[in-house]
Amino acid sequence: MHQPHQPVANGAPPHHVNGDAPASNGDVQPPGLRMSQTDQEIVRLIGQHLISVGLERSAALLMEESGLHLEHPAAATFRQHVLAGDWVKADHDLRALHDLLRDSPHVDPHNLAEMKFVVLEQKYLEHLEAGRALDALHVLRNELTPLQFDTARVHRLSALMMCADPHELRARAAWAGGAARAGVLARVQAALPPALMMPPARLRALLAQAAAHQAARCRFHAEPRADPRPDHVPFTLLADHHCSPDRFPIHSLQVLNEHCDEVWYCKWSPDGSKLASGSKDNTVMIWDFDPAAKRLTFRKSLEGHSYGVSFVSWSPDGRYLLAAGPEDCPDLWIWNMQTEQLHLKMSHSQEDSLTAVAWHATSDKFVCGGARGQFYHCSLDGALINSWDGVRVNALVCRSDGRTVLAADTHHRVRAYDFTDLTDRNVIQEEHAVMAMTLNAADTLLLLNVANQGVHLWDIRARALVRRFRGLSQGHFTIHACFGGAHHDFVASGSEDNKVYIWHINGEEPIAVISGHTRCVNAVAWNPAHHDALASAADDYSLRLWGPRPPNHS
Repeated sequence: MHQPHQPVANGAPPHHVNGDAPASNGDVQPPGLRMSQTDQEIVRLIGQHLISVGLERSAALLMEESGLHLEHPAAATFRQHVLAGDWVKADHDLRALHDLLRDSPHVDPHNLAEMKFVVLEQKYLEHLEAGRALDALHVLRNELTPLQFDTARVHRLSALMMCADPHELRARAAWAGGAARAGVLARVQAALPPALMMPPARLRALLAQAAAHQAARCRFHAEPRADPRPDHVPFTLLADHHCSPDRFPIHSLQVLNEHCDEVWYCKWSPDGSKLASGSKDNTVMIWDFDPAAKRLTFRKSLEGHSYGVSFVSWSPDGRYLLAAGPEDCPDLWIWNMQTEQLHLKMSHSQEDSLTAVAWHATSDKFVCGGARGQFYHCSLDGALINSWDGVRVNALVCRSDGRTVLAADTHHRVRAYDFTDLTDRNVIQEEHAVMAMTLNAADTLLLLNVANQGVHLWDIRARALVRRFRGLSQGHFTIHACFGGAHHDFVASGSEDNKVYIWHINGEEPIAVISGHTRCVNAVAWNPAHHDALASAADDYSLRLWGPRPPNHS
């Protein structure tokens, strides 16, 4: 009985190794079957995927019926011999591949030497691991060294001859032994045109890219776009992806009325387990969040803030909470959130105005300032490290480099200050006052609440205005916007018209406008860990929790 041939090759002839040639090199399409280059590649992708899930016979039948091969025969045998550790035959296969590639304009000659080096390095290490020191020495002297490629690496390899046992060899070489053969294949494959050897799991990679693209374009996709499992796409492939707004945090879940005056600010802890709210009633309230029940529960009131609390900032490690007051407040409170006790009340002068604070990434230093010209760099014990005179600050954020602080000042600017060498430079110039600002997780985009303008998005690397978000009402009140979603694809802000506005970062018009508050919404906070939870604080004395539509809600 006739047996179908095995799927071994996917190639064009030597003068078409870049993959834009008609089927050839053993690819013979049956009479009457005419496939475009794209169709041929799709068939090969399907064949590769069938093999990866264990359907070898189906793949072989597909290749036989189509007259195609998955890979160039030399590439297929090279793969087989590398994985088997047959280095003599692998070297022969590599020479055949070199002959195919030598005259190709699409292949860097440097890559050919690297391919050879990678294979010989594995061969050398396996000889050492097996105790064949003379064979290893032969490879080192007569094969690796004459390549004259990465001589520093060759010197490090020669030092491995002194390893006492395989365990020491693997540790010093940072090498996985025979298990590294797949890595060798991957490194060689990266230098080969895909017409000769397809990248592994290529169909999965294409589907994952398509899924990520659809998720990025989805108006309501707040969850991570990529799944760590390569065999799993987080939504069906059988239809275009669209998240339902029912799963988006625009539905009122809870109204919290424990504050007895205007609520000026709210902020989630870095792990999303707690919410802190600051109020004109002189308290900071701490709330526990249950992500399963989507409920906030009152935990503790931090009291003694005699001027009210207009801003709070969690340290990046979640251990401390800084609380600042309005313009006439000269004090800062640092709360230890593990003991829930006051760590320090800081005041340098009763003439100070300390309304803006921001933590460095190390959680042991912070900056603070205000509109009266104070701008301090402080340690956790309140000691003044250094200061900048005459800088009238409305808002502060620390960049991830551990040294740069962005400060919005009363001249409508955002300037970068380096407290290590006391240098500064202009980053952004607005036409109106910057009332509040926040930085995205990637440290590339800056979100500004601008008086009489609303919310502006800036690319701080290009120093370019990316977008003006439309819809909200903002005069001279301080309103705090935020980024949201797993990839900070969303922007949310309060508004003087008592509503919460949400935009996708790629569009100027809001994707949602949610009502519920009866007075100005001063701040919104998107949970950094549970992306379907949003909190808002308003002048109506309330906090609100927004989340997915409850199951029993019509």
